[in-house]
Amino acid sequence: MPKTSARLLALLSLLQARRDWPGALLAERLRVSPRTVRRDVDRLRELGYPIAASKGPDGGYRLQAGTELPPLLFDDEQAVALAVALQLATTTGAGIEEAAARALTTVRQVMPARLRHRIDTLHVTAVEPPEAGPQADSGVLMTLGAAVHAREVLRFGYAPEGEDAPPRRAEPHHLLTWGGRWYLVAWDLDREDWRTFRADRITPRTPAGPRFTPRELPGGDVAAFVTGRFRGSDGSPGWPCRGEVVLDLPAAAVSAYTHDGVVEPLGPGRCRLVLGSWSWTGLAAAIGRFDAAIEVVGPAELKAAFARLARRYADAANP
Repeated sequence: MPKTSARLLALLSLLQARRDWPGALLAERLRVSPRTVRRDVDRLRELGYPIAASKGPDGGYRLQAGTELPPLLFDDEQAVALAVALQLATTTGAGIEEAAARALTTVRQVMPARLRHRIDTLHVTAVEPPEAGPQADSGVLMTLGAAVHAREVLRFGYAPEGEDAPPRRAEPHHLLTWGGRWYLVAWDLDREDWRTFRADRITPRTPAGPRFTPRELPGGDVAAFVTGRFRGSDGSPGWPCRGEVVLDLPAAAVSAYTHDGVVEPLGPGRCRLVLGSWSWTGLAAAIGRFDAAIEVVGPAELKAAFARLARRYADAANP
């Protein structure tokens, strides 16, 4: 039988891996008796882990979110900083994306609701594989993400304009990564035009401005808009064929291999991918390289291309 401390860590790891655990199955996985499992659950509760138990022949255990974090010696701000850092790590391209996504899921699961709401306002879009670049402050990213979520006018200083420059006023539309840098896509109220601001140069000012009704982004697609802006074009996507799918893969696992497209997380194991190519068949083949279930959102030409490839591959498999 493993030592108590090692067994408690193993039990906690199992409880975090799935929503509900039958007591008998936990005992089998840990190679201990159901009575030992009950004692170990009580020990974890004493340490602050909120574990609910259900009675009956099929009774089991569930790790829940409590009013306080388990005793990891983190205060609220440190816990939020940890969650933000893990979300940033899913777009770094440093080979830790999948582990960071799993760690973020674990941390979020035991967070009190007030902290989960704060980190849920930060939605990250990976437009291209990242490269080394200046890092934006995590507190600034939280502020920008919250402004996008709340649809509040943002007042901020912008580094290239000097400390004495009047604050900029903008309606924040989208927060994204491009080439390892963070950018804010926003409607500049003073210049009456769309602008892309580097987040590492932004210093938010308080108080924030009033709420606003979001304007329609030119073309309606943030990935195409940003791609066009950085290419110096008018925001057109640049590809004759462009489609959208949902993949049963974490966003981090997809963004590392997506050059000219947009990846948005839909959950721990799903993401939205918008990608372009010179042909519909080529686009379907590029998406098909991801070893995962694919849901085609559109257009119909992409669905037809997948059907053609399916028939072609079936013929190749049965000569």
